[in-house]
Amino acid sequence: MRTDELDYDFDPALVATRPADPRDSARMMVIDREEGSITHHAIRDLPDFLVAGDALVLNATRVVPARVTFERAGTGGRFQGLVLPGPATGRIGCYLRGARKIRVGERLHLHGGDGPDGIFEVLGREDDQVILQLHEGGPLDALLERAGRAPLPPYILGARRDRDDLEDERIDELDRAWYRTVYQRAGDQRSVAAPTAGLHFTEALLDRVEGLGVRRVELELEVGPGTFKPVTEEELEAHPMHSERFVVDGAAQSALLRTREGGGRIVAVGTTSCRALESIPELVSGETIATETDLLIAPGHRFRHVDALLTNFHLPRSTLLALVGALVGLDRMREAYAEAVRSGYRFYSYGDAMLIL
Repeated sequence: MRTDELDYDFDPALVATRPADPRDSARMMVIDREEGSITHHAIRDLPDFLVAGDALVLNATRVVPARVTFERAGTGGRFQGLVLPGPATGRIGCYLRGARKIRVGERLHLHGGDGPDGIFEVLGREDDQVILQLHEGGPLDALLERAGRAPLPPYILGARRDRDDLEDERIDELDRAWYRTVYQRAGDQRSVAAPTAGLHFTEALLDRVEGLGVRRVELELEVGPGTFKPVTEEELEAHPMHSERFVVDGAAQSALLRTREGGGRIVAVGTTSCRALESIPELVSGETIATETDLLIAPGHRFRHVDALLTNFHLPRSTLLALVGALVGLDRMREAYAEAVRSGYRFYSYGDAMLIL
């Protein structure tokens, strides 16, 4: 398909710079594919659209404060960047602005925090990443917790600058609380972007959903920066799709298989949950899958496991928008997005949501 089929008219004023408060007060557009209807609700109304025997699938990955500033040893020059998810080892990959000025063998200090700086050595480059080796101040997770900031997407940071929406001195502290789900796990999976549809949930809303007899199923997919990368190729299929690690454990597979056997629907919360589920060839009770996926879901994809999807409103010319188009069809997707713009829905990571039934 042509990438320009994923364009839509957009007002930048609709980019949300802060989440709804409380979380479940965000708006929710509901698209019913059988009825052909588009209706307007709030996230707190989600239980009205679920029934006993359904499964709600959540991506419980942990978002790390991976947005960092490195300071050049000796000169004090600074480089802003993003530490990429990966195993908790000393060798890490980063995207750094101005990386061409950095030489192999240089020492960089992690800037910020109250404790001693971490010291990193530049090992080289791989594609557009700078590869660093942690020498002092580790472990890495502790360094990032102290000196890193919430890894907000550039469009939120840019919108804040344009609107002078940075007046709160506690903005990073607030973002650390906002830009994470209430159910994220403290495990080995690390993400540098939040599974944003999950940001809408409160513990109370999850309790209401489970009280209906809906199964709560968790998996983990490490969300990387490639998730939000616009497609620059003229044809979508030419886009180099990013790869992400994911784990669906045996208990989750068993729960999903019971849902399917009982006639319930599998409702994916977020495109990341959807992508992980659609990367499983078939559900096998009790079997754990831990692997990577570079699956591109676009119009023409036949959904094997996902029946319904809760997702935010996505960037034009993105693979996330292609996934939505695969589920509802391009014409219905354009209609829904035009309606969202007309109705003043808030867009992107801190924005409102769409439920596709």
